[in-house]
Amino acid sequence: MRPVLRCVLALTIATGIGLATAPAQLQNPPAIVTLAEGTGSTISQLRQADTLVTRLVREGRLRLLAQQADPLVTGRSHARFQQHHDGVPVFGADITRQSANGVTISLFGTLHLAVELETTPGLSVDDAAAIMARVAGQPLGGTTTRPVLTVLPSRTTEGDYRLVYEGRVFTGTRLMAYFIDATTGDLVWAFDDLKTQQPNLPCEQCMIGDGVGVRSDRKKMSVTTVGGAFQAYDQLRPARIFTFDMRGDSQRTLNVLSGQAPLFDADLATDADNQWLDGASVDAHVGMGWTYDYLFRRFGRQGLNNGDVRMIGLVHPLDRAELFSGSPELIGLFLLNAFYCGLCGPDGVGLVVFGEGLPPNVLLGGQQVDFFSGALDIVAHELAHGLTDFTSSLIMVDESGALNEAFSDIIGVGVEYYAEPLFQNGSGTADYLIGEDVIIPGGLRSLSDPQRFGDPDHYSLRFLGNEDNGGVHTNSLIVTHAFYLAIEGGTNRVSGLRVTGLGASNRQQIEAVFYRAFTSLLTSNSNFSAARAATIQSARDLHGPGSQVERSLIEAWNAVGVN
Repeated sequence: MRPVLRCVLALTIATGIGLATAPAQLQNPPAIVTLAEGTGSTISQLRQADTLVTRLVREGRLRLLAQQADPLVTGRSHARFQQHHDGVPVFGADITRQSANGVTISLFGTLHLAVELETTPGLSVDDAAAIMARVAGQPLGGTTTRPVLTVLPSRTTEGDYRLVYEGRVFTGTRLMAYFIDATTGDLVWAFDDLKTQQPNLPCEQCMIGDGVGVRSDRKKMSVTTVGGAFQAYDQLRPARIFTFDMRGDSQRTLNVLSGQAPLFDADLATDADNQWLDGASVDAHVGMGWTYDYLFRRFGRQGLNNGDVRMIGLVHPLDRAELFSGSPELIGLFLLNAFYCGLCGPDGVGLVVFGEGLPPNVLLGGQQVDFFSGALDIVAHELAHGLTDFTSSLIMVDESGALNEAFSDIIGVGVEYYAEPLFQNGSGTADYLIGEDVIIPGGLRSLSDPQRFGDPDHYSLRFLGNEDNGGVHTNSLIVTHAFYLAIEGGTNRVSGLRVTGLGASNRQQIEAVFYRAFTSLLTSNSNFSAARAATIQSARDLHGPGSQVERSLIEAWNAVGVN
């Protein structure tokens, strides 16, 4: 097995992770270099690693994916690079480089520097597409991406690489990522990439409507009037926001998701007098708008892709009456879940489907399950998966997948606290529970007390099995509990370590640190250790070395056992 170099690079020295090998070894790096910056280094170490990255860029082995100015720190910019071998992208191998006036401040990511692999495929792209469709049990031409030739590092044997075709197929209930051997046609790896929860009209047609949400709370809605009716189409925000009512027609919902049927204006949620009474439509539409507002007002971000890409939500995907006649997969997906599908939608940009819940007289584990769009934190959680797709692209497996889920919960909580003053008549209260407004009583997850729902609150208790893509939903609580402790403070139940939090009045500082780390510094294959380093680096960038923000973060990560 080849050695792994784990470089921890920063401009400032701090306790924590140390450099795993001597700086000189960077001149002849081993097979895999993992750059997890932010908790301990020297300037020379950072410069040598930066020289390596610059050389790889010059050689064409690292290619620029995106570069943008930092909206939170003046004078900083972030570049994201994808590694290629012989012109073929290497899966999970990308680098983020933060710079100020041309000087590198931080590096994060993973590089594979000893790939020896022939890149001439034995199969054509069409051959691979046909194999993926057969494996998925779907016809060709449905909701699928065109297979892309990719170098896939082995998940079990270090230094082993295979030439594969990577593609995604929506099967109706799953968004499967398939990796097909480019020579033999064998299925090498697959995982479900569905992020679950458990023409413009003239502006004079824009209107503000009155709506009643799932919890009987009143809300203002941005809608459009057409032919005397009112549609859930928001043109007042820079990103167009659409809420479509599938009216319980599961087959049409499936056809839309699979690309076999388009969405029409007639599918938009509609009201005759602009007094909206369908709570599921009201809450989905308003929640998506509030999520957009939160991202812009807190972080200066223009929607999910920072370019005001449209947002789409589907409500009523399945009639509750089908609880006892529908397939278990459809019930689990369309009644008992909410999900973001990054491949689905009329333009393949992605959309959110909000589950219908259960009839009021039916309990699940002693809990009532209402319309999922009725929980603002769930609406924001699912949209945040789209935000991740457009930034770090955290792979939905193992620790990177848990980080993906954790970031969505963090955004969900952040949006809830942001919108709390907008709730009318005390109808909503912000907290650290996820989904408590529709999973009654209790909710789905607790950031303050993960054990309440059987989730780990310390790294030593993390789930190590294969279910749920390696426990992405349950292990996410280790990260979100650290987020909670950094704000509110407290003592971790397992480690006994006490954290001095910043306090609720300084919540936005911790939110900004996590947002910046997860969107600008982390890469697709980042793990918990990298998340610790990235958030600490982000705190230093925003508040300077040694700030109380940094100290609270270090204490929080220590308390949950991520070192």
